[in-house]
Amino acid sequence: MSTTGRILELLSLLQNHRYWSGEDLARRLGVSPRTLRRDVDQLRDLGYPVETSRGVGGGYQLTAGGSLPPLVIDDEEAIAIVLGLRAASTSGIAGVADGAVRALAKVVAVLPVRLRRTANDMASAIPRPERRGAASEVDVGVLTAAAAACRDRETLRFGYRKADDSRSARHVEPHALVPYGGRWYLAAYDLDARDWRTFRLDRISDIEPGRRGFRPRELPGGDAAAYVVAGVSAIAGRYQVDVTVDVPADRVRAEVAQWGRVVEVTPGVSRLLMRVDTLDWVAFILGCLDAPFTVHEPPELLDYLDGWAERFKAASGG
Repeated sequence: MSTTGRILELLSLLQNHRYWSGEDLARRLGVSPRTLRRDVDQLRDLGYPVETSRGVGGGYQLTAGGSLPPLVIDDEEAIAIVLGLRAASTSGIAGVADGAVRALAKVVAVLPVRLRRTANDMASAIPRPERRGAASEVDVGVLTAAAAACRDRETLRFGYRKADDSRSARHVEPHALVPYGGRWYLAAYDLDARDWRTFRLDRISDIEPGRRGFRPRELPGGDAAAYVVAGVSAIAGRYQVDVTVDVPADRVRAEVAQWGRVVEVTPGVSRLLMRVDTLDWVAFILGCLDAPFTVHEPPELLDYLDGWAERFKAASGG
């Protein structure tokens, strides 16, 4: 590997990991500690703020500078950035949508022609996710602080608002962030409760890094997404919805996505099962399906639909 190629590889490693020991970096690059120190000095000369910690267990890390240095990314990372920015434009994160669109335009503009064509083809082939319901927006500071703590395996402290509006202080070992159902969740081990918990990011405030590292525990089931989905699904909504609708199951699933369960009764008849806190979206889905349906429960849904029917009848002059 040439000196230039090695220095670019060193920069990429420093950008992908918060901290590297000198021994690990030298082994990854296949160089001596002396050559590594010389390469680090060259990065500093180019304006990259590389910090060195000396002594036993010493190492290197790329610290925050006055401006964002050029990023070294491979083909797969470039495509991932394009698709990620596109999804971020409807992510439900406060203040991110406009920034994601601007960043996407800049990234695509500097991609090699072959990657630009691939990125545009993939972006157009994958439908942009829609935000369903009235999910609350997540503060970008909360999201980035939680993501950094998950990456660096450092504890977090934050205030948390429960569903009943009561508040508490939490001290956790963060495991992973999971987007689900139009919201963001943090799977973490609660050090005070001594058990695993799932936290909605839009209910987190006053988040602060605990500045204490930890050895990752084994998450129940091993899969963060499955753990969060199971926990969210187990929380009963205010209403248990059960409706039979004269529409094929595939069409109902396309409308409901992961926010409900659809069972095929016959090839042209489906049963929709949901747990919801409000009935407005259920009424909206039934209207969009534009087909006969029968409400089995809850009775409140019938009253809600009656109210809609009266308003529509009055608006149409009926």
